[in-house]
Amino acid sequence: MTPESRLEAEVEPSNVLLLISDEHTREVLGCYGNRNVQTPNLDRLAASGTRFDNAYTPSPVCVSARASLATGRWVHETGSWSSAEPYTGSQRSWGHGLIENGHRVVSIGKLHYRSKRDANGFDQEYMPLHVVNELGWLKGLLRDPLPSYDEGTAELAVQVGAGDTDYTRYDRSICNAACDWITCHGSEQNKPWVLYVSFVSPHYPLQAPQAFYDLYTPGDVGTPRSQHQRPSHSVLESMYGFYDYDRHFTHASTLQARLGYYGLCSFVDHLVGRVLETLDNCGLTHRTRVIYTSDHGELLGNHGMWTKMLMYEESAGIPLIIRGPGIPAGKAVATPASLVDCHPTIVESVGTAIDGDDAPLPGHSLVALANGAQPDRTILSEFHDGGAPTGYFLVRRDEWKYVHYVGAEAQLFNLRDDPFEENDLGCDPGHRGRRSDCEAALRAILDPEAINRQAFTDQARRIEALGGREAILRMTAQEFGFTPLPGFPDQARIRLKSFIWIGLLVGSTAGGMAPELWGGSVFSGWGVTLSTLGGLAGIWAGYKLSRMM
Repeated sequence: MTPESRLEAEVEPSNVLLLISDEHTREVLGCYGNRNVQTPNLDRLAASGTRFDNAYTPSPVCVSARASLATGRWVHETGSWSSAEPYTGSQRSWGHGLIENGHRVVSIGKLHYRSKRDANGFDQEYMPLHVVNELGWLKGLLRDPLPSYDEGTAELAVQVGAGDTDYTRYDRSICNAACDWITCHGSEQNKPWVLYVSFVSPHYPLQAPQAFYDLYTPGDVGTPRSQHQRPSHSVLESMYGFYDYDRHFTHASTLQARLGYYGLCSFVDHLVGRVLETLDNCGLTHRTRVIYTSDHGELLGNHGMWTKMLMYEESAGIPLIIRGPGIPAGKAVATPASLVDCHPTIVESVGTAIDGDDAPLPGHSLVALANGAQPDRTILSEFHDGGAPTGYFLVRRDEWKYVHYVGAEAQLFNLRDDPFEENDLGCDPGHRGRRSDCEAALRAILDPEAINRQAFTDQARRIEALGGREAILRMTAQEFGFTPLPGFPDQARIRLKSFIWIGLLVGSTAGGMAPELWGGSVFSGWGVTLSTLGGLAGIWAGYKLSRMM
């Protein structure tokens, strides 16, 4: 019996509430040391549970990271290399095994898999957000040579500041649905359940609802670090050239974007607080393990870059908090952790043994790590998506962080002495031995050259299946900077509301004018009928719209 299994045997099986946000860098959280951001609910969650200070995403991009979260496998094992190669449910996830063992497994919100039509490892998917047209961001497949992405980068600097967006409205609906599910179904299950609640915020657009935007002043959010000190590195220069977000920002829009991001982090905290309050009101807190995390971080202008993709801490580092039965309270763990650790944690928490086929998985139980287990492990993150002319890999061991670029020079940082990664030791002769040790640790997991070739081979095959490079460029002529919701975008919603009001106006006007127009009571009945039908049409349209949000 493993130490993890012995520990679980001493604790009654529990429900699991997995709360995941999108693009939440851990440095914009109060419990991770940021004194300016207001995240009281997540701070309380950390105070009553355990916080992992060195947690990483398996890949700093949504689709790849979420496939690893589902399967508990590294990206090179899932084959979900890019944003156009999503999880299809064909590889076994923790959810598949739990369903087979009679547990209820439900998702609410963003998944970013291929399709709801796939068997993704959930009994039911409420309001799922999957990749566009079951294909994803196809331009990410085109890595040799790289296409232009100007149309996708310009909008980031425009959609900043205060205001509601499709994403914030969607997140409110996710929160409402989660609270409803816990209230209606949380206490009626015969076996422990898993509820996967996935918010989109604080993913861009960097616009926060007014009340949350107003929580902050310019002094609270500061300015980007090392914004004008881009590294002299061939692969990173390619990435900066492709994702040239920063060129579109002014001083004013940079400030608005950072204010918006801080506001979105507080907005997510508010939604998390509502879900946790519902859990408590239903008397389920004492028998539910709660995990909060994010798929990856956000650079927020630091290092002269926005969004994610790079291996800097702001992008590859993630928040990771767990609370519940058997979890120490108020503890901070320095042992490196990963999203892949969620797989054994969830499975063991509900009282199910790890499937025999899953035994070699790289993850470790967060419960065991929270209780002092210190495995000799190497944390891995990798990137094979758009803009990258070659694959690159992050390795974290102790205070050392090593980034291996296939065919290019490596980076090396001592995060204890250089937490903001401003002193790259990748070419320092005095650290040749450390680089060799880190590279050996990487090669103990995978062969980077072989994996890089495999990624390009798989993507070439996908490009051919889609009709070739030119066909993809035609398909992506109308580029999107972030995944649109499956419902109605803002303009369409406004247009639909206008139609509803016009219909109501016409119906009521016809009802009122019928006696004068037709000069008789017989025809006035038609006006009443028109008015009634107009009102019913408005109610129906409003109901359908609310169901889509």
